[in-house]
Formats: sequence, C-alpha cells, structure tokens
Amino acid sequence: MADGALRAALVARARLLERCRHFFAERGVLEVETPVLAQATVTDVHLASLETRIAGRPVPYYLQTSPEYAMKRLLAAGSGDIYQVCKVFRDDESGRHHNPEFTMLEWYRVGFDHRKLMEEVEALLATLLGAVLTLPAERLTYAEAFQRVLGLDPHAATLAELEALAAERLGAADLGGERDVALDLLMGALVGPALGAGRITFVHEYPASQAALARTLPGSPAVAARFEAYVCGLELCNGFHELADAAEQRRRFEADRHARAARRLPLPPVDERLLRALATGFPDCAGVALGLDRVLMLALGCDSLAGVLPFPVADA
Repeated sequence: MADGALRAALVARARLLERCRHFFAERGVLEVETPVLAQATVTDVHLASLETRIAGRPVPYYLQTSPEYAMKRLLAAGSGDIYQVCKVFRDDESGRHHNPEFTMLEWYRVGFDHRKLMEEVEALLATLLGAVLTLPAERLTYAEAFQRVLGLDPHAATLAELEALAAERLGAADLGGERDVALDLLMGALVGPALGAGRITFVHEYPASQAALARTLPGSPAVAARFEAYVCGLELCNGFHELADAAEQRRRFEADRHARAARRLPLPPVDERLLRALATGFPDCAGVALGLDRVLMLALGCDSLAGVLPFPVADA
C-alpha cells in the first residue's frame, strides 16, 4: 500500500471506529472486552480455529473466531446491552475478501428479536456507509433470495436438483451428498454476490438446519430466526434471535462434532461454560457480528481487503 493510501486508510479506520462507538454510546450500549484466547471454540464445521499452547497449561487454547461465547456469559451475568470491537481469527480464510485476522464488531440487545436488530443494523450501516447506500434497506427471506437469483425454492428443491445446478453453474462435481453443503455453495457463489446493489439487502429465515446459535421459528418449512446483510454482493454480518435453550444448544454442538468427525476435522471441546450460562438465566436477546474491514472496504471504494489492511497476513 502506498504511503498516501496507507495514511488515508488509517484515518478512515479511526473515524469509522469513532462513529461506531458514538452510535452505541447514544443508545446506552456498554463497550466490553473478552479474551482472545480461550479453552473452547466454535464447533461449526464451516469455521476453522487457530490452536496454540500455553506453557504449564494441560489443554490447548484457541484464538477466538468470534467473542460470542464470552459475551453471552456476560449477558447471563447481568451485563445488559453490550458491544465489542475486537480482533478475531479464522484459519483457512485468505483471499480478496478474507484475512485470517480481522476486526469484528459484535453486539447484543436485550429484549430485541432478529427483526428489531435488523433495524439497528440498518441504522448503523447508514451511519457508516450513507454516502454509498440507497435507503431504505430491502428484506428478503432466504427462499425469496434464491427465487430471485436462481428461480428455485431452496426448501422444496431436491438434493439432486441443487447438485445439478451447482454442477451446471459452478462446475461442482462432488458435494458429499449433503443438502446444506449444496445450499451454502449456491448462496456463497451465486445468490449472495447478486444482492445488495447499492443498498442493504437483508436475507432472513435461513433453513433451520443452518440455525447455528439462533432460535427456530414455528411453521413449515422450519426456518431459523437468523439474518445476514449484503451490500454490493458482499456479506457484512450474521445475526440471530439468540437461542436460550441449553439442552438444544448442547444437541447442536454434539451434532457439529459428529459432522466434524465424519469429515476428519479437529474436534474442539464443547464450551461447558457457555452451556451453564444458558442454563442459569440467559436473557431474551438478539446479537450480530459485523465485519468492520469489509465495511471500510466499501466506504473507501476498494475492491479487496488489501486496500484497507495496513498489515495483511502476508506482511504481518
């Protein structure tokens, strides 16, 4: 990055962080810090954690992919509304829109559901990206997004139909016979990049099989109280009406571990501290994680993260 561009990116980042903190201060949301290193990490098969060892400690520690678990422990302890700006780490994530180390803004609002939280995400992004956005945002269900871009119903389509489309459009030969693998590929490669042209597009009501840490909604087909926001084809955030059922969360963690074992992936331990927090008074709330480097990239009109990271992984 040239000296002039570096200075401009540093100034823009500082101002972006200042605007974020002002946004939450006006709303009475408390800034917190949680550990970057922890004894547990996510079990999600789509996320790879970086593991390290600490002298004298008998167990491995993990660089966190998100501050979610620790922030939920604070919520269970009575913190009230909280947010955090922090560095997070994900292995096997490098490219034009990815870096193994990146800056995340994560926040939780007590008494919100995912729909109300979408309104606040829109307000924040209007503050940070107002010059490049047409408002208001649009909201599409997951099914509506697939129907618009691919002309099919993702809930009704058969696995064979999804695999055939992935083969035709993307040359994907072997998806392992897993429905969610096919849906994720189509969403990431075809549907998402076609959304958010000059505006925010919220996609909500993901299949219940992709709920992760979100509640599920009553009705058929089974869907999750989960959303993502896209701007200019780029996914910026992932939010949930948070699951508060410890038994159901344990079942999902164990299902993740079973899927990891089948794929011969590392098997991180289940976070028992999080499960205890869910079982002992977790409030009704919604939370969201937002990638600030991608927001800055859009604000500056850059076409890759290299334009906003002073030290991408190759230069760190």
